[in-house]
Amino acid sequence: MAKVNSISYRMSHFWAKWFPERRIFLRSDKDTRFIQLTPGAQVTALVGSIFFVAWSIVATSILMMDTLGSGNLRDQALREQLLYEKRLNEISAERDMRALDAEHAHDRFNLALDQISQMQLALLASEDRRKEMEKGIEVIQQTLRRTIKERDAARIEFAQLQADLQAEGPVVAGNPDANIAETVDFLTAALGDLAAERDAILVAQEEARDYAQQLELEQKLLLEKNDRIFTQLEDAVSLSMTPIDEMFRSAGMSTDRILNTVRSGYSGQGGPLMPLTFSTKGAAPDADSLRANAILEGIDRMNLYRIAAEKVPFSMPLKTAFRRTSGFGPRWGKMHEGEDMAGAYGSPVYATADGVVIKAGNATGYGRLIKIKHEFGIETRFAHLARIRVKVGQKVSRGEQIGDMGNSGLSTGTHLHYEIRQNGEAVNPMTYIKAGQNVF
Repeated sequence: MAKVNSISYRMSHFWAKWFPERRIFLRSDKDTRFIQLTPGAQVTALVGSIFFVAWSIVATSILMMDTLGSGNLRDQALREQLLYEKRLNEISAERDMRALDAEHAHDRFNLALDQISQMQLALLASEDRRKEMEKGIEVIQQTLRRTIKERDAARIEFAQLQADLQAEGPVVAGNPDANIAETVDFLTAALGDLAAERDAILVAQEEARDYAQQLELEQKLLLEKNDRIFTQLEDAVSLSMTPIDEMFRSAGMSTDRILNTVRSGYSGQGGPLMPLTFSTKGAAPDADSLRANAILEGIDRMNLYRIAAEKVPFSMPLKTAFRRTSGFGPRWGKMHEGEDMAGAYGSPVYATADGVVIKAGNATGYGRLIKIKHEFGIETRFAHLARIRVKVGQKVSRGEQIGDMGNSGLSTGTHLHYEIRQNGEAVNPMTYIKAGQNVF
């Protein structure tokens, strides 16, 4: 105890050198009082003052840093929102342009189909004329050969008659052989007629040969024109098919299985896109028919793709401005199985593909929820809605409004929770949305 008092005395003596005892006098009209400030009290007051000033500086710095950081985050979020909206506008413009190009390509294709039909008819007519000319030339040649044979036989008979006349000697004047004279006159006239007929046949044969050559030239030019048209159509079909085929492959979907599924549901036949068939009399189809049928098969494949694209959720569920607040993947130690898109309360929500509504009501955690069943084992979910505009069993089309964005269920603010499930398993919705950006 004595040692503790000694230490306390020494510290008091040490502080007394720097902070001597002071008195603060308080004077009034009646008396005078004072407050005694010991060295310990002065040290305590100084330390408290220093601590308060230091705390004020640190607290002010933290507050300023938070303010600056919040401002930077708000500015950054605003910039990201503006960039995202600009990108959405560019994608929308590009989508409209591609849709217009596809419509123009379809019009050009229909026009080309009409031209091909007319050319095919003209080609068949020219082929019929060529066959008729070949038959006519063959008949003329047969007639010419028969006439030449008859002429040669007549010449031989005439020569034989002349030889017989010379062998019999001179004819007595005034007693001509009437039968021989008539025969000679007849043969002479017949030879003249045969010579004239031969000349006419030769002229007709030459004209027929020239006409056949002209038909062959026209047929060659028509074939070249058909080849150019076929090439343009094949290129147009290939260019139109590539982005659609790539869209399905980017979404991880089997194109063959999709086409078979759609083809089985749309198996009716008839109309202008039936395969072209011509009578070949047992021969193999010509190259133009094969190319035309290949083009028609490509168009049929493109139409099947178009039908399938309406049934797969490639489009966006929102058309107004929004901000992605949470993506597909782990979140807070759990799996977030959808895409959160925050926007204005009541923003329209659209179906992303053709389908049938299988749920339209409240669900635990989801709030007001819409489930839509699509083809190929795909299901879409739209949660936290403010209003539901469809009923269970209702058929909806891609782009049809089904509800309004809200804040129902377990939600921290107005947003849309959008899910895509493939055969019951949640998949990333952005995979389908990004795959359809170059088409829709």
